[in-house]
Amino acid sequence: MSARPTIVTREEVMFFDTDCGGVVHNIAYLRMIETARTKLAGRMGMQLRDMAERKEFPVVVRTEIDYRKPAVLGDELEIHGLLEGIEGIRFWMAFEVRRASCQTLLISCRQQLALVRMPAGKPLRLPADWTERYPALAR
Repeated sequence: MSARPTIVTREEVMFFDTDCGGVVHNIAYLRMIETARTKLAGRMGMQLRDMAERKEFPVVVRTEIDYRKPAVLGDELEIHGLLEGIEGIRFWMAFEVRRASCQTLLISCRQQLALVRMPAGKPLRLPADWTERYPALAR
């Protein structure tokens, strides 16, 4: 049995991340979360280059996000991600975006994903060893 897969990535807020009010706009947070999600998937054995060759992709089917406090230009952010649960052919990842200097929680997010074979869009079974590796997460 493996420990729950986790990741922490870092991002500096750039001009292109902000809106005219000087705060990070919502799509920028999703880009940062996607970076963390991609790296977390790699830790779980989903090497995206290999998956692309097989035309199998983890696809986001649901996003739940709470914007708690704004990040601003120049902030150093930490994106904390983890595998939250496994449900049949879908799985959940959870993320928190925190200001690195004080660990203030800015964003909390959950995403449900499924593995899909493209271009047909056919859902695939999750890797058979996941329920063995992460039994506490299987529902």
